[in-house]
Amino acid sequence: MKFILQAFGLLFIVNFLVSCGNNRLDIDVSNVKQEPAVFKRLDKDVFTLTAENISSKTSEYEKKYGAFYLRYVSSIVNNGGVVDSLYSQTLLKFINDKDIKTTYNDALKIYSDNEIDVLGKEFTEVLKRFKVLFPTQPVPKQFVTFISGFQYNVVYVDSTIGVGLDMYLGQKNIYYDMMQLPKFRTRTMNKEHILSDAVRGWLITQFDNQAATNNLLNHMIFYGKIFYTCKALMPSVQDSILMGYTTAQMNYLDKYENKLWGFFVKDNKLYDNNMKLISEFTSDGPFTRAISKECPPRVAMWLGKQIVASYMENNEKVTFQELMKENDAQKILSKSKYKP
Repeated sequence: MKFILQAFGLLFIVNFLVSCGNNRLDIDVSNVKQEPAVFKRLDKDVFTLTAENISSKTSEYEKKYGAFYLRYVSSIVNNGGVVDSLYSQTLLKFINDKDIKTTYNDALKIYSDNEIDVLGKEFTEVLKRFKVLFPTQPVPKQFVTFISGFQYNVVYVDSTIGVGLDMYLGQKNIYYDMMQLPKFRTRTMNKEHILSDAVRGWLITQFDNQAATNNLLNHMIFYGKIFYTCKALMPSVQDSILMGYTTAQMNYLDKYENKLWGFFVKDNKLYDNNMKLISEFTSDGPFTRAISKECPPRVAMWLGKQIVASYMENNEKVTFQELMKENDAQKILSKSKYKP
């Protein structure tokens, strides 16, 4: 089972593809056939449960949501699953908790059925573009919204993409404040970031980082490929949304790209396999401490995107499928001709 936990604020980069506005990202989907992505509202269904109907409703939900319902109650709500003797008691306790119920009502105010329908339409367009770029890859078969108890932003399991609406209630939500979540996280916990978070999380499960060499360059290129593909799948989404950066952070990267690249080239940082160093430049946070308080977090990933963009521009015969299968980060760097 693969969960995509957005606890790291879900990764991201800036000035996404200023250099990539070429025809590599101009994808014709006019002839692509794709069933509409319709989100099922498990959040609503679960909160109709009572002591009197939970037995019959459980059977109904198992049919409606398939294996995902079992995953939801056993792993997301974490109550042991439907076969557990305390299943009914634990699940009812969850949905009747005062704070959880308030959170659900907050989600209902923000996410009407119309809002969720729009999300489904946006995801349908993503799937169409994905089919063009990756014709042999499977696409999700089910789309679900749920309340996670502030545990998960996005999950991808059993061919289902699930979105925890309680993780997208807006920066000023009282519970985020009570949990003392940092501002760099809550700034992106809103409806504008759901699509990009979901797509990015799904892509990471589809294209695991399996390169034999585990150094900083490998991590840069892997996430660079993920973000480059995100832009190809969501060309109309603003770069600031895709990246999870502020305008000031995006401007910083654009202004200092050359110096940032020089920082990583110096002393062979690209080939360092020390996980502490790798984490310093790929983890989420308010800034990259090793560089400056103005430098955005995950800066190595942003540079990886820049390299991948240059690679695809300078190697026009390379398909997206070939890009994602190429695990030789050094080869991509060399052939990218990247010169900021």
